Amino acid sequence: MKEIILVAIFAVSTVVGYFLINKVPSLLHTPLMSGMNALSGVTVLGAIAATAAAVGSSISWVRAVCGILAIALAMINVVGGFGVTNRMLKMISGSKNRKDGEKSE
Repeated sequence: MKEIILVAIFAVSTVVGYFLINKVPSLLHTPLMSGMNALSGVTVLGAIAATAAAVGSSISWVRAVCGILAIALAMINVVGGFGVTNRMLKMISGSKNRKDGEKSE
């Protein structure tokens, strides 16, 4: 019963998140993603703690594999988000440093 409730919460949060992101103007997507990197870091810590509990006890190996997969996917999200943020900041700082008429490389 507990697992069904958790799956229902996950499904509802997925639908709500989808509709919230669709309402955000396109100009705010990159800054919003930059802020979400901090939450992805919290996700990584939670996945590490859950995986450590699964590996350190007699809990099924499926849960341990799911935890390892969660860590990998959250880290991909964090690294990709910081990469995009870094690229965005370079674009902003590059446009301020250029003189009128110069093209960026």
